[in-house]
Amino acid sequence: MATDKFKRYLEYERRYSTHTLKAYQKDIEQFFSFLKDVYAIESAKLVNQAIIRSWIISLKEESISTRTINRKISCLKTFFSFLIKESEISNNPMLKILSPKTSKKLPTFIEEEKMEILFDEVDFGEGFEAARDRLILDIFYSTGIRLSELINLKSENIDFKKFQIKVLGKRNKERIIPFSKGINNLILNYITLKNNYFNNKITDSYLFLSKSGKKAYPKLIYRVVNKYLSKITTLKKLSPHVLRHTFATHMLNNGADLNAIKELLGHSNLSATQIYTHNSIDKLKKVYKHAHPRA
Repeated sequence: MATDKFKRYLEYERRYSTHTLKAYQKDIEQFFSFLKDVYAIESAKLVNQAIIRSWIISLKEESISTRTINRKISCLKTFFSFLIKESEISNNPMLKILSPKTSKKLPTFIEEEKMEILFDEVDFGEGFEAARDRLILDIFYSTGIRLSELINLKSENIDFKKFQIKVLGKRNKERIIPFSKGINNLILNYITLKNNYFNNKITDSYLFLSKSGKKAYPKLIYRVVNKYLSKITTLKKLSPHVLRHTFATHMLNNGADLNAIKELLGHSNLSATQIYTHNSIDKLKKVYKHAHPRA
């Protein structure tokens, strides 16, 4: 089936992340379910612009968010382009389909003072789990890496002499991220505690493990992040991505070049990084007020 070939194309040629693969697969399934229920058709060859527009309208009527609708449209654009490439269809019904405009949501981040409180005053406890939890938060904040990148981080990816880590980002793109001597010491201390905790019997090379010795999983990381961030902030959204936003915002506020931040975050283009400039306007206002004679 075309949908199965499309899935393999996304996974092996486009190298989409597991998260995106699941989302696109669900989008395609929902679209074909709509075709069958509303138009009694099951072939993509019979789809035209009017049908696609009616699907978009039905999504809006279901109060689906604009952001989600745009992702579904993006999925269909990729799908029908793939069918053209495979000579499954001769006309692309997505060519004149426009995505609804979305209001740009500014990234949520935590103030520098509160992050200092987290690492200087919050009690993480002692032992393997305490050291692990502290290191998870510190690496997120110090490097800006993604959740999937942290989970898949291995000891062999860490260069203790050069103070840098190698991460595998989206679409298997590698990048090098520097870290401080303090983080270096935390990692070494954590590895020692981990080896002692498991009596040096762990054969898994992943840096972060659960207390049962298995590779850390997303729910565990979310739980750790939420537990400790809730001690320093009243923000409702407390996720690993908030720490990534915090890393980028603080870097920019303290004079880092936008292109350098782009490289550290692993963004493919600068437009994805530029959203952090909006968060820095308060910083610019303070500088202006302090420096301009008539401010």
